[in-house]
Parts: sequence; structure tokens; C-alpha cells
Amino acid sequence: MLLLDRHGPKEDVWERAETLCQAETNFVIAPFGAIAGSPFVHSDIRIGALLEPNRTIDEVAPFFDRFDLIVIHFANAADGRGFSTARQLRQAGFKGILRAFGPLISDQFPQALACGFDEVEIIGAAASRQPVEHWMEALSRISHFYQRDYGANDSIPDQRLARAAHV
Repeated sequence: MLLLDRHGPKEDVWERAETLCQAETNFVIAPFGAIAGSPFVHSDIRIGALLEPNRTIDEVAPFFDRFDLIVIHFANAADGRGFSTARQLRQAGFKGILRAFGPLISDQFPQALACGFDEVEIIGAAASRQPVEHWMEALSRISHFYQRDYGANDSIPDQRLARAAHV
């Protein structure tokens, strides 16, 4: 397993559990269904929710105040639903940490960050095939986006509109 943010590799302090009661630390990632159906837990436990691609924002939004982390599962690198889910979560007001989880490839790293992810957890063969250097290099390959970057208004269409306004 490899956990990266825009600055490079980082240590994962979160523990995965099937329910919040099974956790042995105060940083717990559990499936969304297990959390949504459980009573409110002690305030000293930081909760991470694992979302499968079929979850809707309307299902998750009522729980934003309980989650410090949302992990969006990518079943494979070709499944782009997680990018849309991340963007929708940010637009709906989620302020916590967003983590992409699954067999992503380094070329997807810039887009993941642009969609609102804070970090990417790469698993299995994808982590061993592409070292950290590939992931960090991917950030420098793309300098301009057609999509509006989360938190910025410097997409290619925005730049064109700005230039046209000055002509």
C-alpha cells in the first residue's frame, strides 16, 4: 500500500474495520453502511467512511459532520465515477479529507487532486509497478486543465474568457 498527497508519501494513521466497535485506534475507516446504521459514537473517535461507487451524495451528505475522512473506492483504474463523486462531495460542502482508494495509475494523480481528493491510496500491483517518483512526476506533466480545478479558476476556458474580456 502506498499513500500519497501532493507533497509525496505519507504515513497512514487510519485503521480499517468492518464496524466502529471493532476498531483499536481513534482513527477508524469503516464501510459507510456500517457507520450510517450505528448510533453516534464518542467524540474522541475520528471516523472515516469507505464509499463504494454506487453511493449517492444525498445518502452521504447528512453525515458530513461525523466524518473526518471519506475514502472513495475505485474498483479499477478505468472507473471514473470516483472522480465525479469527489467533485460532488466538495460541491455539497464536505470539508474533511478525501482519499481515492484502489488500483489507480500515476497519470490519474493530477486529475484526482483537481477533483477534490487530498490523497490517494494505491494498492496491490499498481503500488509496486509505479514508484513514488512516477506519481510525483505526473503532477508536473500537466500544467493546464480544461476542467475547473477545485478551489481555483484557472482552467483553459477561464483563461480564454479572461483574455477575450481584455481585447
